[in-house]
Parts: sequence; structure tokens; C-alpha cells
Amino acid sequence: MRRGAVGCVVLLVITAGYLRSLASDQPLSAASSLVLTQVPSPYAQVEAGDVRALIPDDWHATATASGAREGFFASPQPHAWLRMNGSVDGMSATWGDATRVGVPSDYYYLAATGPVLGRLTSSRTCTGHRRVLVDNRPAWMAGAAGSPGDYVALGSGRCDVHGVPTRWAYFVSAPGYGVERKMGIPASGLYVVVAVLRDSHRAPQLLNTLLDRTRFGGDGIREFVAAARGME
Repeated sequence: MRRGAVGCVVLLVITAGYLRSLASDQPLSAASSLVLTQVPSPYAQVEAGDVRALIPDDWHATATASGAREGFFASPQPHAWLRMNGSVDGMSATWGDATRVGVPSDYYYLAATGPVLGRLTSSRTCTGHRRVLVDNRPAWMAGAAGSPGDYVALGSGRCDVHGVPTRWAYFVSAPGYGVERKMGIPASGLYVVVAVLRDSHRAPQLLNTLLDRTRFGGDGIREFVAAARGME
């Protein structure tokens, strides 16, 4: 099978898996890998394996540890979060274990560049913009010879679903063989953080807090962004 064809198959597998992790259909019960710690209101700290983050203290968190995906999702309406259409407050922070999938790390570039968040970013009820910090197309996708195949982007926008106005923000990174490979979780081929909040004058600040306080291994989103900006 040609490498391009293999890439398309891997894209479908990775994207499908991440959509399930963003909107888990697993029973909403406590998991041994999930630890909640109360911190000064209005937040609680979530620890799900190598993922740590803050969530509003009235949200319900569920660990995602299925196959090669690990992390958590949280929402005041967990079942409604399954729709992933931007209508419900919530947050998901997950990573993919590239060593368990068993494909070259630069294949994750395909998922990171759009499909993994397509339900939100491509919805007719949502608008937004994306800032790409690193975009090194893999050599097998007509990129430069020796390309590290890494990708880092931030996005934000608004949705209005059945008269419910919300704001959203996300961070996505496919380390490939780039500098990001030395950060976070060494085995990770893909990082995805997405948060949605009911629109208000405080929503942008709260979204920034949720993303900024998310950590994968020893590094937070700020460290990933700082490293990426150093490459711009």
C-alpha cells in the first residue's frame, strides 16, 4: 500500500478515536486514573494520568483512557457534551500515545490540521479563526525534504446553536519530529485541548485560564506556544 493511502487510513483511525475522546460515550462513572482536588473557588484541579488542568468546580469530569487515547473531558452536562456542536459548556484535554498506534509520528499531522476538531470548526452554527504557529508539512505530503512534520495551532470563535451563544477555544499540536517532541509527554503524537463556555464578557478570560492551566507531563500550553513562537 502506498504511503499516502496508509496516511488516509491512519487519519480516519486517529480522527475517529479523538472524536470519541472529545465526546466520550463511556459510562459517566469515576475512574481510578482520575483525581479531583479542590483549589480556591471557583475551580477544581483535574489529574488524569499525565494530564493536569483546572475546571469550574461545578463541572463533572470523566477520564478518557481507551486504546491509545488518554486524558479527560468535563462538563456541567456530560451527556449533552457528546454532541460537540458548541452548544454546551465543557472541556476536553487528551493526548494520543504514538507508541501504541505504531505509525510514524508525522502521520498525526493529518489529524491535527483540521479533521480532529471538524465538528466544531466546520459547523454551520459556529464561526472562528485559527492561528497556525508551526506548519511543517511532512516530506511524504510534498513537504520539504527532511521536514519534521510538526504542527501547532490555536483557535477561537463563537457558536449560536438554537439561540444559545457560546465561545470556544482550542490548542492542537502534532509534535512530529520537531522541537515539540522534547516537551510534554515523550510518547505523544497528538495533543488536543478544547473548551466551550456560554458567551459573556468574562468568557474570553476564562477560556484563556482553562487552556493556560492545562499541562501535559511537565509542560503547559504556554510552554508549547512559547517554543512554537520561537520557530516563527
